[in-house]
Amino acid sequence: MTSAAPPIEEPDFAGELLATATVPLQRRRAYWRDALSRTFGAVDMSVPEEVWCGTIRTAPLGRFRINVVEGDLQEAVRTPRLVGQGDNNDHVVVKLLSRGAARLEQDGRDVAMRPGEVFMYDMARPVRLRFPDRFETKSLVLPKQVLGVAESDLRQLTASPLGSETAVGGLLSVLLSRLADTLESYRPHTGELLARNVVDLLAVLADERLGRSSAQTPSGETAMRLRIQTFIGRHLADPGLTPEGIARAHHISVRYLHKIFEAERTSVSRWIQSRRLEECRRELARRDAPGLAIAAVAHRWGFTSAAHFSRVFRAAYGMSPSEWRDAHRP
Repeated sequence: MTSAAPPIEEPDFAGELLATATVPLQRRRAYWRDALSRTFGAVDMSVPEEVWCGTIRTAPLGRFRINVVEGDLQEAVRTPRLVGQGDNNDHVVVKLLSRGAARLEQDGRDVAMRPGEVFMYDMARPVRLRFPDRFETKSLVLPKQVLGVAESDLRQLTASPLGSETAVGGLLSVLLSRLADTLESYRPHTGELLARNVVDLLAVLADERLGRSSAQTPSGETAMRLRIQTFIGRHLADPGLTPEGIARAHHISVRYLHKIFEAERTSVSRWIQSRRLEECRRELARRDAPGLAIAAVAHRWGFTSAAHFSRVFRAAYGMSPSEWRDAHRP
């Protein structure tokens, strides 16, 4: 009798933290310019002579990359010369301004951005981005072919707010912010799936901006699925969260709810369970709380049975909750 092969473990967070606090004052300006160029491709950086504080959190999510940047006033320019070098020309950057102010120039437009707004620029053409004061941004960098927008259409979408005041635009802002805030929590495959949801929602916005109807298209269904997934995220701790309640809250049938989740190759119940497991996994790995009671964590995220939680956790991650917690003790 042969024993079953152990489950293949996905590597944990493979991101990077770049911080000016790690280098002497006299070297911070050069360090910061290099860190920004490494993160967003070749750009000419204009930063103050004295850089006091700046941090970049960045992580790959399969074909995507998520970045969180905090810094002081600066200006980034991607010149025709740098574009001609072909560095990252096949990518676009979707950026949420979460704090501060910004101005973006591309494709003949020069727009002022406010906190909470999402905008996009194309790395294949010259671009100028200015921050007049301290700021924070959260960005998703993605290959253009994943977005599935023609080059002529893409030129109409750059350097323009992507409608954060609308229902779909507001959802994009929330999802992108949440993905960036929790980037260390996800295994690569899970993170890529969540990034894909952001891209799907961006495609819905693109259809709206370009005057295309999406009410009866796959994009419209995508928007509904993303809206439901956000709703699930807000109610994960409720043990009474059910497909029936979710369908009722969104004025759709349970049958249509299950149809929407077929695109994820899962059921709505399995999606809820996987999200709860990810939150429990993240919380049990916290190094500042090694004494957390496993049953309390499970209950906090909607599991009513500790035994059931232990079984599904082992099935998902190949180890028990206690083994996972002990492996991450300080």
